[in-house]
Amino acid sequence: MTLLQAILLGLIQGLTEFLPVSSSGHLAITQHFLPGFNQPGVLFDVLLHLGTMLAVILYFRREVGNLLTSPFRRDEQAPTHRRLLTLLLAGSIPTAVIGLTFKDFFENLFENIPLVALMLLVTGTLLFVSEKFRRGSRKEEQLNLIDALVVGTVQGCAIIPGISRSGSTIAALLLRGVDGETAARFSFLLALPAVFGAALLSLRHLQNIPPGEITLYLAGTGVAFVAGMLSIHCLMAVIRRRRLFAFAVYCWLAGTVVFALTF
Repeated sequence: MTLLQAILLGLIQGLTEFLPVSSSGHLAITQHFLPGFNQPGVLFDVLLHLGTMLAVILYFRREVGNLLTSPFRRDEQAPTHRRLLTLLLAGSIPTAVIGLTFKDFFENLFENIPLVALMLLVTGTLLFVSEKFRRGSRKEEQLNLIDALVVGTVQGCAIIPGISRSGSTIAALLLRGVDGETAARFSFLLALPAVFGAALLSLRHLQNIPPGEITLYLAGTGVAFVAGMLSIHCLMAVIRRRRLFAFAVYCWLAGTVVFALTF
């Protein structure tokens, strides 16, 4: 891997992690066409996701701080924050079960580019359906256990490259009548345990990184972090304006083109 490749992949990850177009799908496709690209396992991909999750922590630092301190506080807002923390933990359970059970299977899918292209078509369809049939305006305090388990299960399935994690989880909440901004916030916060867990599981590949490439991994992670901050701002604006359909069209076009190129 070269420095240019690391920066390019970090930029792609950062821009596509929060926009509902599947960062894992874009990474798999780009890596497929990059000459000479190689990585131990999916460690580089996980580190790029870690970079974008650091962007989530910074962007939602107040919410994250409230959640982490809620078990120890006794102010009026503490019960609300503890309830949200409980829902996030509950939603993380199906994600963890799916991810750990099918980990090797999902990793092998990253080399199946025609499947990635087909999953982009699926993502586009999910975005279209959720935009067309979104209903209700439930806020954060109205989220329930069923919401958490549904979106946690969807997030687990979104490990499949080409299925957008943010797009599918937000779509699921929109279809359950949750307000757009609330859906996006819950989706981003729910991703934190999953990404950090995946990062821990991938640490075993650290010893396989050539010493000269460690700086390349860090460079890609840094670029993903900066691009991720910009991407979050963009998605929140899109959610407010109800314009997910444009991303559905993009996924359909990208999936069709990549599928055609692989045959």
